[in-house]
Amino acid sequence: MQAPQDTTTPDVLPTCPTEDESVNSEIVENPPPLFVAPRGRMADKLAASAPYNFFLSAVTDSQPTHTDPLSVTFQELLDPSLGELECSLQLTYMIDINWLLEQYSDAGYEQHPLLILYGDESELETISDKQPNVTAIKIKTKTGFGLHHTKMGLYGYCDGSMRVVVSTANLYEIDWYNRTQGLWISPRLPAVPEGSDPTYGESRTDFRSSLLEYLGAYKLAKLESWMARIAETDFSGIKVFLVCSHPCGDYYIPDGPLWGHPRLGALLSQYATTIDATFPLVAQSSGIGEFGKSSQLWIQRQIMPSFGKDNEQKTIRRLPGFRLIYPSLANVLQSHDDICGGSCLPYSEEVHKQQKWLENYMYQWISRTRHRNKAMPHIKTYCRWTPEGLQWFLLTSANFSKSAWGITRYDKLLYINNYEAGVLFLPKIMLNEDFLPMEPNGKHPQFPMPYDVPIMPYAPKDTPFFINYLRSEESESE
Repeated sequence: MQAPQDTTTPDVLPTCPTEDESVNSEIVENPPPLFVAPRGRMADKLAASAPYNFFLSAVTDSQPTHTDPLSVTFQELLDPSLGELECSLQLTYMIDINWLLEQYSDAGYEQHPLLILYGDESELETISDKQPNVTAIKIKTKTGFGLHHTKMGLYGYCDGSMRVVVSTANLYEIDWYNRTQGLWISPRLPAVPEGSDPTYGESRTDFRSSLLEYLGAYKLAKLESWMARIAETDFSGIKVFLVCSHPCGDYYIPDGPLWGHPRLGALLSQYATTIDATFPLVAQSSGIGEFGKSSQLWIQRQIMPSFGKDNEQKTIRRLPGFRLIYPSLANVLQSHDDICGGSCLPYSEEVHKQQKWLENYMYQWISRTRHRNKAMPHIKTYCRWTPEGLQWFLLTSANFSKSAWGITRYDKLLYINNYEAGVLFLPKIMLNEDFLPMEPNGKHPQFPMPYDVPIMPYAPKDTPFFINYLRSEESESE
Protein backbone atom coordinates (compact mmCIF):
# COMPACT_ATOMS: atom_id res chain seq x y z
CA MET A 1 0.00 0.00 0.00
CA GLN A 2 1.37 3.37 -1.00
CA ALA A 3 0.15 6.61 0.48
CA PRO A 4 -0.70 9.41 -1.93
CA GLN A 5 1.85 12.21 -1.83
CA ASP A 6 1.65 15.78 -3.01
CA THR A 7 4.52 18.21 -3.21
CA THR A 8 2.50 21.04 -4.74
CA THR A 9 0.06 23.48 -3.23
CA PRO A 10 -3.52 22.66 -4.29
CA ASP A 11 -5.33 25.29 -6.31
CA VAL A 12 -8.66 24.75 -4.61
CA LEU A 13 -11.14 27.19 -3.14
CA PRO A 14 -14.84 27.17 -2.25
CA THR A 15 -16.78 30.42 -2.01
CA CYS A 16 -20.48 29.88 -1.38
CA PRO A 17 -22.53 26.78 -0.57
CA THR A 18 -24.97 25.14 -2.96
CA GLU A 19 -26.25 21.79 -1.82
CA ASP A 20 -29.23 19.66 -2.65
CA GLU A 21 -29.20 16.47 -0.65
CA SER A 22 -30.59 14.22 -3.34
CA VAL A 23 -32.84 13.95 -6.34
CA ASN A 24 -36.05 12.21 -5.37
CA SER A 25 -36.36 9.74 -8.22
CA GLU A 26 -37.04 6.04 -8.24
CA ILE A 27 -33.92 4.06 -9.01
CA VAL A 28 -35.71 1.40 -11.00
CA GLU A 29 -39.38 0.92 -11.80
CA ASN A 30 -39.86 -2.26 -9.79
CA PRO A 31 -36.90 -2.65 -7.43
CA PRO A 32 -36.55 -5.92 -5.56
CA PRO A 33 -37.08 -5.71 -1.81
CA LEU A 34 -34.22 -4.60 0.39
CA PHE A 35 -31.95 -7.32 1.66
CA VAL A 36 -33.09 -8.51 5.11
CA ALA A 37 -30.46 -9.90 7.45
CA PRO A 38 -31.23 -12.82 9.80
CA ARG A 39 -32.71 -11.70 13.12
CA GLY A 40 -31.03 -12.11 16.47
CA ARG A 41 -27.39 -11.86 15.33
CA MET A 42 -26.61 -8.16 15.43
CA ALA A 43 -25.17 -8.10 18.96
CA ASP A 44 -22.57 -10.69 18.00
CA LYS A 45 -21.80 -8.85 14.78
CA LEU A 46 -21.32 -5.59 16.69
CA ALA A 47 -19.05 -7.21 19.28
CA ALA A 48 -16.90 -8.68 16.51
CA SER A 49 -16.51 -5.26 14.86
CA ALA A 50 -14.61 -3.80 17.84
CA PRO A 51 -12.70 -1.62 18.33
CA TYR A 52 -13.89 0.44 15.37
CA ASN A 53 -17.62 -0.43 15.25
CA PHE A 54 -17.59 0.97 11.70
CA PHE A 55 -20.04 -0.54 9.21
CA LEU A 56 -21.17 0.04 5.64
CA SER A 57 -24.77 -0.46 4.60
CA ALA A 58 -25.61 -3.70 2.85
CA VAL A 59 -26.17 -3.29 -0.90
CA THR A 60 -29.22 -5.02 -2.33
CA ASP A 61 -27.61 -5.91 -5.68
CA SER A 62 -24.21 -6.88 -4.26
CA GLN A 63 -24.54 -10.39 -2.83
CA PRO A 64 -21.11 -10.44 -1.11
CA THR A 65 -22.21 -7.55 1.11
CA HIS A 66 -25.08 -9.66 2.46
CA THR A 67 -22.65 -11.91 4.33
CA ASP A 68 -19.98 -9.32 5.05
CA PRO A 69 -19.65 -9.07 8.86
CA LEU A 70 -19.12 -5.31 8.49
CA SER A 71 -22.30 -4.73 6.47
CA VAL A 72 -25.48 -3.70 8.23
CA THR A 73 -29.14 -3.03 7.36
CA PHE A 74 -31.45 -0.53 9.03
CA GLN A 75 -33.56 -3.37 10.35
CA GLU A 76 -30.51 -4.68 12.26
CA LEU A 77 -30.37 -1.43 14.23
CA LEU A 78 -33.68 -2.55 15.75
CA ASP A 79 -32.57 -6.17 16.24
CA PRO A 80 -33.76 -7.71 19.54
CA SER A 81 -30.26 -8.95 20.34
CA LEU A 82 -29.19 -5.32 20.86
CA GLY A 83 -31.77 -4.81 23.59
CA GLU A 84 -35.51 -4.46 24.14
CA LEU A 85 -36.34 -1.04 22.74
CA GLU A 86 -38.21 1.38 24.99
CA CYS A 87 -37.99 4.58 22.92
CA SER A 88 -35.90 6.16 20.18
CA LEU A 89 -34.83 9.49 18.71
CA GLN A 90 -34.04 9.85 15.00
CA LEU A 91 -32.31 12.85 13.43
CA THR A 92 -32.27 13.03 9.63
CA TYR A 93 -32.58 15.21 6.58
CA MET A 94 -34.79 13.24 4.18
CA ILE A 95 -37.51 10.97 5.51
CA ASP A 96 -40.04 8.52 4.13
CA ILE A 97 -42.27 8.23 7.17
CA ASN A 98 -44.24 5.25 5.86
CA TRP A 99 -41.06 3.28 5.19
CA LEU A 100 -39.61 4.19 8.58
CA LEU A 101 -42.73 3.19 10.49
CA GLU A 102 -42.82 -0.06 8.54
CA GLN A 103 -39.29 -0.83 9.80
CA TYR A 104 -40.37 -0.25 13.38
CA SER A 105 -43.53 -2.31 12.87
CA ASP A 106 -41.57 -5.22 11.40
CA ALA A 107 -39.34 -5.15 14.49
CA GLY A 108 -42.37 -5.18 16.81
CA TYR A 109 -41.97 -1.58 17.98
CA GLU A 110 -44.86 0.12 16.20
CA GLN A 111 -46.29 1.51 19.48
CA HIS A 112 -43.05 2.64 21.12
CA PRO A 113 -42.30 6.37 21.55
CA LEU A 114 -40.42 7.77 18.55
CA LEU A 115 -39.22 11.38 18.26
CA ILE A 116 -38.02 12.53 14.83
CA LEU A 117 -36.12 15.69 13.93
CA TYR A 118 -36.00 16.15 10.17
CA GLY A 119 -35.12 18.78 7.60
CA ASP A 120 -36.64 18.10 4.17
CA GLU A 121 -39.90 19.38 2.73
CA SER A 122 -42.09 16.65 4.21
CA GLU A 123 -44.95 17.94 6.35
CA LEU A 124 -45.27 15.58 9.28
CA GLU A 125 -46.50 17.88 12.03
CA THR A 126 -49.84 16.03 12.18
CA ILE A 127 -48.34 12.52 12.25
CA SER A 128 -49.27 12.25 15.95
CA ASP A 129 -52.96 12.41 15.03
CA LYS A 130 -52.62 9.09 13.19
CA GLN A 131 -49.72 7.66 15.18
CA PRO A 132 -49.88 8.99 18.77
CA ASN A 133 -46.53 7.47 19.74
CA VAL A 134 -44.70 9.42 17.00
CA THR A 135 -43.65 13.07 17.25
CA ALA A 136 -42.01 14.73 14.23
CA ILE A 137 -40.42 18.19 14.36
CA LYS A 138 -39.21 19.96 11.24
CA ILE A 139 -35.94 21.78 11.93
CA LYS A 140 -35.56 25.06 10.11
CA THR A 141 -32.23 26.73 9.49
CA LYS A 142 -31.36 30.40 9.64
CA THR A 143 -30.48 30.80 5.97
CA GLY A 144 -31.83 29.58 2.65
CA PHE A 145 -28.63 27.58 2.15
CA GLY A 146 -28.83 25.65 5.40
CA LEU A 147 -29.90 22.02 5.88
CA HIS A 148 -30.72 19.87 8.85
CA HIS A 149 -28.28 17.31 7.50
CA THR A 150 -27.40 15.22 10.58
CA LYS A 151 -28.11 11.48 10.48
CA MET A 152 -28.11 10.07 14.00
CA GLY A 153 -30.17 7.61 16.01
CA LEU A 154 -30.47 7.27 19.79
CA TYR A 155 -31.99 4.02 21.04
CA GLY A 156 -33.17 3.71 24.64
CA TYR A 157 -33.68 0.23 26.10
CA CYS A 158 -36.02 -1.04 28.78
CA ASP A 159 -33.17 -1.79 31.20
CA GLY A 160 -32.14 1.89 31.22
CA SER A 161 -29.24 1.49 28.80
CA MET A 162 -28.98 3.19 25.41
CA ARG A 163 -27.03 3.23 22.15
CA VAL A 164 -25.91 5.93 19.69
CA VAL A 165 -25.67 5.43 15.91
CA VAL A 166 -24.01 8.08 13.72
CA SER A 167 -24.75 7.52 10.04
CA THR A 168 -24.67 9.01 6.55
CA ALA A 169 -27.99 7.45 5.48
CA ASN A 170 -31.33 9.23 5.45
CA LEU A 171 -34.46 7.55 6.80
CA TYR A 172 -35.45 6.80 3.24
CA GLU A 173 -35.61 3.44 1.50
CA ILE A 174 -33.48 4.48 -1.50
CA ASP A 175 -30.61 5.36 0.81
CA TRP A 176 -30.52 1.74 2.06
CA TYR A 177 -30.87 0.14 -1.36
CA ASN A 178 -27.87 0.33 -3.71
CA ARG A 179 -25.83 3.14 -2.15
CA THR A 180 -22.71 3.01 -0.03
CA GLN A 181 -23.47 4.43 3.41
CA GLY A 182 -21.38 4.50 6.57
CA LEU A 183 -22.48 3.85 10.15
CA TRP A 184 -20.72 3.95 13.50
CA ILE A 185 -22.63 2.01 16.16
CA SER A 186 -21.79 2.51 19.81
CA PRO A 187 -21.53 -0.30 22.32
CA ARG A 188 -24.45 -0.68 24.69
CA LEU A 189 -24.20 2.15 27.22
CA PRO A 190 -25.50 1.26 30.70
CA ALA A 191 -27.24 3.60 33.08
CA VAL A 192 -24.96 5.06 35.74
CA PRO A 193 -25.49 3.77 39.29
CA GLU A 194 -27.87 5.82 41.40
CA GLY A 195 -26.17 8.50 43.43
CA SER A 196 -23.15 8.69 41.15
CA ASP A 197 -21.11 11.86 40.76
CA PRO A 198 -22.28 13.85 37.67
CA THR A 199 -18.89 13.28 36.04
CA TYR A 200 -19.13 9.50 36.42
CA GLY A 201 -19.35 7.64 33.13
CA GLU A 202 -17.88 10.27 30.81
CA SER A 203 -15.67 8.91 28.03
CA ARG A 204 -12.05 9.89 27.42
CA THR A 205 -13.37 11.72 24.36
CA ASP A 206 -16.01 13.72 26.29
CA PHE A 207 -18.60 12.18 23.97
CA ARG A 208 -21.44 12.56 26.45
CA SER A 209 -20.85 16.27 27.04
CA SER A 210 -20.37 16.84 23.30
CA LEU A 211 -23.68 15.13 22.56
CA LEU A 212 -25.44 17.16 25.24
CA GLU A 213 -23.98 20.39 23.82
CA TYR A 214 -25.19 19.48 20.36
CA LEU A 215 -28.73 18.52 21.39
CA GLY A 216 -28.92 21.48 23.77
CA ALA A 217 -28.21 23.87 20.91
CA TYR A 218 -31.59 22.95 19.33
CA LYS A 219 -33.34 24.52 22.33
CA LEU A 220 -36.26 22.10 22.03
CA ALA A 221 -38.36 21.14 25.05
CA LYS A 222 -39.04 17.74 23.42
CA LEU A 223 -35.33 16.90 23.77
CA GLU A 224 -35.14 17.53 27.51
CA SER A 225 -36.08 13.98 28.53
CA TRP A 226 -33.46 12.57 26.15
CA MET A 227 -30.82 14.93 27.51
CA ALA A 228 -31.68 13.86 31.05
CA ARG A 229 -31.32 10.23 30.02
CA ILE A 230 -27.96 10.87 28.34
CA ALA A 231 -26.69 12.64 31.48
CA GLU A 232 -27.50 9.49 33.47
CA THR A 233 -25.82 7.09 31.01
CA ASP A 234 -22.30 5.65 31.19
CA PHE A 235 -20.42 6.63 28.01
CA SER A 236 -17.01 5.44 29.20
CA GLY A 237 -16.93 2.64 26.59
CA ILE A 238 -16.85 5.12 23.68
CA LYS A 239 -13.47 5.83 22.05
CA VAL A 240 -14.44 8.18 19.21
CA PHE A 241 -14.95 11.94 19.27
CA LEU A 242 -18.20 13.60 18.22
CA VAL A 243 -17.62 16.30 15.58
CA CYS A 244 -20.71 18.39 14.83
CA SER A 245 -21.79 21.50 13.00
CA HIS A 246 -24.60 23.72 14.19
CA PRO A 247 -25.98 26.80 12.41
CA CYS A 248 -24.37 29.93 13.75
CA GLY A 249 -23.52 33.43 12.59
CA ASP A 250 -21.10 35.85 14.23
CA TYR A 251 -20.33 33.03 16.66
CA TYR A 252 -17.33 33.90 18.81
CA ILE A 253 -15.11 30.80 18.68
CA PRO A 254 -13.36 31.16 22.06
CA ASP A 255 -16.74 31.03 23.80
CA GLY A 256 -17.19 27.36 22.83
CA PRO A 257 -18.44 24.78 22.14
CA LEU A 258 -16.54 24.36 18.91
CA TRP A 259 -18.41 23.43 15.72
CA GLY A 260 -17.35 22.63 12.16
CA HIS A 261 -13.74 22.75 11.00
CA PRO A 262 -12.47 24.56 14.16
CA ARG A 263 -13.75 21.59 16.19
CA LEU A 264 -11.85 19.09 14.05
CA GLY A 265 -8.71 21.23 14.10
CA ALA A 266 -8.78 21.50 17.88
CA LEU A 267 -8.99 17.72 18.30
CA LEU A 268 -6.21 17.06 15.80
CA SER A 269 -3.96 19.56 17.54
CA GLN A 270 -4.36 17.57 20.76
CA TYR A 271 -4.20 13.98 19.59
CA ALA A 272 -3.00 13.54 15.98
CA THR A 273 0.50 12.16 15.48
CA THR A 274 2.82 14.40 13.49
CA ILE A 275 3.27 13.46 9.82
CA ASP A 276 4.98 15.10 6.86
CA ALA A 277 2.99 17.68 4.91
CA THR A 278 3.52 15.71 1.69
CA PHE A 279 0.79 13.32 2.83
CA PRO A 280 -2.46 14.99 1.73
CA LEU A 281 -5.93 15.29 3.07
CA VAL A 282 -8.16 12.76 1.29
CA ALA A 283 -11.73 14.04 1.22
CA GLN A 284 -14.59 11.88 -0.06
CA SER A 285 -18.13 13.20 -0.28
CA SER A 286 -21.36 12.93 -2.22
CA GLY A 287 -21.79 16.69 -2.52
CA ILE A 288 -19.41 19.47 -3.51
CA GLY A 289 -19.76 23.18 -2.78
CA GLU A 290 -18.88 26.12 -5.00
CA PHE A 291 -15.12 26.69 -4.83
CA GLY A 292 -14.58 29.73 -7.05
CA LYS A 293 -11.54 30.65 -9.12
CA SER A 294 -8.99 31.64 -6.49
CA SER A 295 -6.81 29.34 -4.41
CA GLN A 296 -6.26 31.73 -1.53
CA LEU A 297 -9.48 31.69 0.46
CA TRP A 298 -11.47 28.89 2.10
CA ILE A 299 -9.50 25.67 1.58
CA GLN A 300 -6.01 27.08 1.87
CA ARG A 301 -6.76 29.63 4.56
CA GLN A 302 -9.27 27.68 6.64
CA ILE A 303 -9.81 24.02 5.82
CA MET A 304 -6.19 22.95 5.38
CA PRO A 305 -4.99 24.82 8.49
CA SER A 306 -7.65 22.94 10.50
CA PHE A 307 -7.47 19.53 8.80
CA GLY A 308 -3.66 19.63 8.74
CA LYS A 309 -3.07 20.13 12.46
CA ASP A 310 -1.32 17.63 14.71
CA ASN A 311 -0.07 17.49 18.28
CA GLU A 312 3.11 19.39 17.44
CA GLN A 313 1.91 21.78 14.75
CA LYS A 314 -0.54 24.04 16.54
CA THR A 315 -0.17 26.33 13.57
CA ILE A 316 0.56 25.01 10.08
CA ARG A 317 4.01 25.67 8.67
CA ARG A 318 3.27 23.95 5.37
CA LEU A 319 -0.17 23.08 4.08
CA PRO A 320 -0.86 19.45 3.17
CA GLY A 321 -1.97 18.57 -0.34
CA PHE A 322 -5.51 17.72 -1.28
CA ARG A 323 -7.39 14.83 -2.92
CA LEU A 324 -11.14 14.62 -3.55
CA ILE A 325 -12.85 11.29 -4.21
CA TYR A 326 -16.05 11.91 -6.16
CA PRO A 327 -17.62 9.58 -8.76
CA SER A 328 -16.88 10.26 -12.39
CA LEU A 329 -19.56 9.87 -15.05
CA ALA A 330 -17.94 6.54 -15.96
CA ASN A 331 -18.23 5.40 -12.33
CA VAL A 332 -21.95 6.13 -12.30
CA LEU A 333 -22.70 4.54 -15.67
CA GLN A 334 -21.27 1.21 -14.47
CA SER A 335 -23.25 1.35 -11.20
CA HIS A 336 -25.98 -1.11 -10.23
CA ASP A 337 -28.61 1.41 -11.31
CA ASP A 338 -26.87 2.84 -14.37
CA ILE A 339 -27.24 6.61 -14.58
CA CYS A 340 -29.87 6.65 -11.81
CA GLY A 341 -27.11 5.58 -9.45
CA GLY A 342 -26.07 9.23 -9.47
CA SER A 343 -29.30 10.46 -7.88
CA CYS A 344 -27.45 11.04 -4.60
CA LEU A 345 -24.70 13.13 -6.28
CA PRO A 346 -26.10 16.67 -6.64
CA TYR A 347 -23.03 18.42 -8.11
CA SER A 348 -24.13 20.56 -11.09
CA GLU A 349 -22.45 21.26 -14.40
CA GLU A 350 -23.14 24.98 -13.98
CA VAL A 351 -21.09 25.10 -10.79
CA HIS A 352 -18.32 22.98 -12.26
CA LYS A 353 -17.87 25.29 -15.23
CA GLN A 354 -16.65 27.90 -12.76
CA GLN A 355 -14.08 25.54 -11.22
CA LYS A 356 -12.94 23.10 -13.89
CA TRP A 357 -9.48 23.15 -12.32
CA LEU A 358 -10.95 20.93 -9.61
CA GLU A 359 -10.65 17.95 -11.94
CA ASN A 360 -6.88 18.02 -11.31
CA TYR A 361 -7.61 16.95 -7.73
CA MET A 362 -10.46 14.50 -8.36
CA TYR A 363 -10.23 10.74 -7.87
CA GLN A 364 -12.46 7.86 -8.90
CA TRP A 365 -14.85 5.97 -6.64
CA ILE A 366 -13.31 2.47 -6.51
CA SER A 367 -14.43 -0.01 -3.86
CA ARG A 368 -13.85 -3.48 -5.28
CA THR A 369 -12.35 -4.75 -2.02
CA ARG A 370 -15.59 -3.95 -0.18
CA HIS A 371 -17.80 -5.11 -3.10
CA ARG A 372 -19.26 -1.64 -3.52
CA ASN A 373 -17.66 -0.50 -6.73
CA LYS A 374 -21.12 -0.30 -8.30
CA ALA A 375 -22.83 1.16 -5.21
CA MET A 376 -22.47 4.92 -5.52
CA PRO A 377 -21.23 6.61 -2.34
CA HIS A 378 -23.54 8.69 -0.21
CA ILE A 379 -20.98 8.18 2.56
CA LYS A 380 -18.72 11.12 3.51
CA THR A 381 -15.23 10.57 4.92
CA TYR A 382 -12.06 12.57 5.52
CA CYS A 383 -8.64 11.25 6.47
CA ARG A 384 -4.86 11.47 6.13
CA TRP A 385 -2.53 8.50 5.92
CA THR A 386 1.10 7.55 5.50
CA PRO A 387 2.72 4.16 4.73
CA GLU A 388 2.51 3.55 8.49
CA GLY A 389 -1.27 3.86 8.56
CA LEU A 390 -4.08 6.34 9.19
CA GLN A 391 -3.23 9.47 11.11
CA TRP A 392 -6.97 10.00 11.62
CA PHE A 393 -10.31 9.13 9.99
CA LEU A 394 -13.64 10.96 10.11
CA LEU A 395 -17.05 9.52 9.19
CA THR A 396 -19.61 12.31 8.90
CA SER A 397 -22.76 13.65 7.28
CA ALA A 398 -20.80 16.75 6.23
CA ASN A 399 -20.17 17.21 2.52
CA PHE A 400 -17.18 19.22 1.32
CA SER A 401 -18.69 22.70 1.50
CA LYS A 402 -18.73 25.89 3.50
CA SER A 403 -22.33 25.21 4.44
CA ALA A 404 -21.29 22.07 6.28
CA TRP A 405 -17.88 23.05 7.69
CA GLY A 406 -18.22 26.78 8.20
CA ILE A 407 -16.36 30.00 7.45
CA THR A 408 -14.22 31.82 9.99
CA ARG A 409 -13.61 35.57 10.03
CA TYR A 410 -10.64 37.19 11.74
CA ASP A 411 -9.85 33.74 13.22
CA LYS A 412 -12.54 34.37 15.82
CA LEU A 413 -16.00 34.53 14.23
CA LEU A 414 -17.62 31.38 12.81
CA TYR A 415 -20.49 31.10 10.31
CA ILE A 416 -22.16 27.72 9.65
CA ASN A 417 -25.39 26.99 7.78
CA ASN A 418 -25.94 23.26 8.37
CA TYR A 419 -26.58 20.81 11.14
CA GLU A 420 -24.05 17.95 10.74
CA ALA A 421 -22.67 15.12 12.86
CA GLY A 422 -19.73 12.75 12.56
CA VAL A 423 -17.32 10.63 14.57
CA LEU A 424 -13.54 11.00 14.58
CA PHE A 425 -11.27 7.97 14.96
CA LEU A 426 -7.91 8.88 16.52
CA PRO A 427 -5.34 6.10 17.08
CA LYS A 428 -3.97 7.57 20.34
CA ILE A 429 -7.34 7.17 22.00
CA MET A 430 -8.60 4.10 20.19
CA LEU A 431 -5.49 1.89 20.18
CA ASN A 432 -2.85 3.82 22.15
CA GLU A 433 -0.86 3.86 18.91
CA ASP A 434 0.34 6.52 16.48
CA PHE A 435 -1.58 5.12 13.50
CA LEU A 436 -4.65 3.06 12.71
CA PRO A 437 -3.45 0.03 10.69
CA MET A 438 -4.54 -0.04 7.06
CA GLU A 439 -3.10 -3.53 6.61
CA PRO A 440 -3.11 -6.56 8.95
CA ASN A 441 -0.34 -6.23 11.54
CA GLY A 442 -1.10 -9.05 13.98
CA LYS A 443 -1.69 -6.64 16.85
CA HIS A 444 -4.81 -4.67 15.94
CA PRO A 445 -7.56 -5.25 13.37
CA GLN A 446 -7.12 -3.56 10.03
CA PHE A 447 -9.17 -0.38 9.75
CA PRO A 448 -12.04 -1.07 7.31
CA MET A 449 -11.55 1.59 4.65
CA PRO A 450 -14.69 2.10 2.53
CA TYR A 451 -12.74 2.50 -0.73
CA ASP A 452 -9.64 0.94 -2.29
CA VAL A 453 -6.16 2.28 -1.54
CA PRO A 454 -4.16 3.49 -3.41
CA ILE A 455 -6.71 5.81 -4.93
CA MET A 456 -6.92 6.41 -8.69
CA PRO A 457 -7.09 9.88 -10.31
CA TYR A 458 -9.47 10.78 -13.10
CA ALA A 459 -8.29 9.79 -16.56
CA PRO A 460 -7.71 12.71 -18.99
CA LYS A 461 -11.15 12.35 -20.57
CA ASP A 462 -13.07 11.74 -17.33
CA THR A 463 -15.54 14.28 -15.98
CA PRO A 464 -17.36 14.34 -12.66
CA PHE A 465 -20.91 13.06 -12.64
CA PHE A 466 -23.30 16.00 -12.89
CA ILE A 467 -26.86 15.85 -11.65
CA ASN A 468 -27.77 17.46 -14.98
CA TYR A 469 -27.31 14.06 -16.66
CA LEU A 470 -30.07 12.59 -14.52
CA ARG A 471 -32.37 15.55 -15.03
CA SER A 472 -31.90 15.23 -18.78
CA GLU A 473 -32.77 11.54 -18.56
CA GLU A 474 -35.92 12.31 -16.59
CA SER A 475 -36.99 15.01 -19.09
CA GLU A 476 -36.65 12.60 -22.00
CA SER A 477 -38.82 10.02 -20.24
CA GLU A 478 -41.65 12.43 -19.46
